[in-house]
Amino acid sequence: MEELVGLREGSSGKPVALQELWGPCPRIRRGIRGGLEWLKKRLFRVGEDWYFLMALGVLMALISYAMNFAIGRVVRAHKWLYREVGDGHLLRYLSWTVYPVALLSFSSGFSQSITPFSGGSGLPELKTMLSGVVLEDYLDIKNFGAKVVGLSCTLATGSTIFLGKVGPFVHLSVMIAAYLGRVRTKTIGDSENKAKEIEMLAAAAAVGVATVFAAPFSGVLFSIEVMSSHFSVWNYWRGFFAATCGAFMFRLLAVFNSEQETITSIYKTRFRVDVPFDLPEIFFFVALGAICGVLSCAYLFCQRTFLRFIKTNRYTSKLLATSKPLYAALASLILASVTYPPGVGRFMASRLSMAEHLHSLFDNNSWALMTRNSSPPWPAEPDPQNLWLEWYHPRFTIFGTLAFFLVMKFWMLILATTIPMPAGYFMPIFIIGAAIGRLLGEALSVAFPEGIVAGGEVNPIMPGGYALAGAAAFSGAVTHTISTALLAFELTGQIVHALPVLMAVLAANAVSQNCQPSFYDGTIMAKKLPYLPWIRGRKIGSYPVTVEHFMNCSLTTLAKDMPLEEVVKAVTSTDVAQYPLVETRESQTLVGIVKRTDLVQALQTEPASWAPGQQCLLQDILASGCPTQPVTLQLSPETSLYQTHSLFELLTLQTLFVTSRGRAVGSVSWVELKKAISTLINPPAPK
Repeated sequence: MEELVGLREGSSGKPVALQELWGPCPRIRRGIRGGLEWLKKRLFRVGEDWYFLMALGVLMALISYAMNFAIGRVVRAHKWLYREVGDGHLLRYLSWTVYPVALLSFSSGFSQSITPFSGGSGLPELKTMLSGVVLEDYLDIKNFGAKVVGLSCTLATGSTIFLGKVGPFVHLSVMIAAYLGRVRTKTIGDSENKAKEIEMLAAAAAVGVATVFAAPFSGVLFSIEVMSSHFSVWNYWRGFFAATCGAFMFRLLAVFNSEQETITSIYKTRFRVDVPFDLPEIFFFVALGAICGVLSCAYLFCQRTFLRFIKTNRYTSKLLATSKPLYAALASLILASVTYPPGVGRFMASRLSMAEHLHSLFDNNSWALMTRNSSPPWPAEPDPQNLWLEWYHPRFTIFGTLAFFLVMKFWMLILATTIPMPAGYFMPIFIIGAAIGRLLGEALSVAFPEGIVAGGEVNPIMPGGYALAGAAAFSGAVTHTISTALLAFELTGQIVHALPVLMAVLAANAVSQNCQPSFYDGTIMAKKLPYLPWIRGRKIGSYPVTVEHFMNCSLTTLAKDMPLEEVVKAVTSTDVAQYPLVETRESQTLVGIVKRTDLVQALQTEPASWAPGQQCLLQDILASGCPTQPVTLQLSPETSLYQTHSLFELLTLQTLFVTSRGRAVGSVSWVELKKAISTLINPPAPK
């Protein structure tokens, strides 16, 4: 049956259905329909990135919470097995050690069999990628599966191996962002935009930190400090929006699962709010920062030296090349044996989980004063209300166990970083810093049992405040970041120690950044990933050095009047990705860039318009459709090293051509730039 149509009064003549004309309130319905259409257009106009970032934050929160839920069940099963095997030392030792050995062996073997890029934290490789370097298959979706399974097995070992998940979760978040970006590009039919992709990956890095600690502010700032040398303010809202969505969803899931009554911080503290510290204590907080800076330099040097030794030693390098699971099993057996509770683990609180380590170290009571005139017994099982008892031993005292914990975890963490498996290293460093601060806080509480007199009032010293400052200072010194101070506040939900903690972090960074590269930069150097060293100010004389001192003068140029025989010879004798295009062989005036792939494809396709015996030139190939690119940026021989370095970092460049009065005279790539900076930092000895 044909639909009856008519004309609306005052319309332009377009027929409409009579049902619409006779329906009730046609003008109101048309207004609502028009408003919905306008809202739809506005949402799809400005909401493309919003939807993408919100989906990324929610998805990563679900993955983080599901992983925590599953790992918690496995860890509880391990503790149950350790309790139920009886009092025999052999069975208890086997139940304590075989469990992590099996998990780490599987984690290393499974992840490395899927893809070799799944090992480690992933942050050094991400930092390299965001600087413009292309690492093939690093963000592939199969790497995501290997990382999730391997990381779950690593974390299921509990505090036996003492590793975290911050770095791998940043890597997972970036992989999800890259995959969602490819899906969006194929769905809406948009062309690939490299700059837009890097912006989204930078925002995804913040989501990884936020969904681990439920800390959106420090997540954004930490990702900026670690991953970027330059950061566009335009990306700020992307990172904060995605991180807020992820952190909110992560904590909301805990409320839905009845783990929390409302959305709160993860490690709540009970510090005094009225007078959290006395003014003279500022000096001790700064001293704590300096101590953390010195210890971080020692850790970074030892870690990088040991990693180099493992890779160059004949036996360990062969073992890592042929049987990574066996190396992981041997290393985990050593670590698990050391932490066996009836043995050496009794003196380093090995029965506590990593979360319980932080809860106990942030306690605002002085353990040394509490045990001065008493000797509490060691409980058969950790008491959730008195976790500090795990740190007490009648012969070692609190100071002995804390010092022993620091010494043992120092080399144990260095050994754990060499195991080829997905793992994060930020959380162990954070806990070690908390132990350093706790040790100093306990010493001060004994030295000043009544507190430090300031203004006629006496307030007892809170060692937990020093533990908080130590955690932020040591982790900030190792990673060369300041945002760890804000992370400490978001984790604990209190900001009463804002000034002393920030001063401790600044003091630690002042020492560390002048002596050692950061943990991630050191890993980049150890893995020999492409990177550009920093130019710290003008003290190494970067301004007097110009491009003409270090540029590559052996430049292969292609002229428009060059015969095709010479073009083919130049292409086959070199392997560069792009060639500078000049006007003529005589003038050498730079006019564009030709990609090698486009040129090879054009040479293989001979135009039908060529006459037999005709000498063909490069300009004929270009006229027949071979694409060229304009030279939008070029260097001058007088450009300083500092300016060149800034351009490469800011624009994530790989190569720039050098021209003098329009003539192509050379090129500068990462290789020449890195060599010039290294020569300035470490000048050769005079002959």
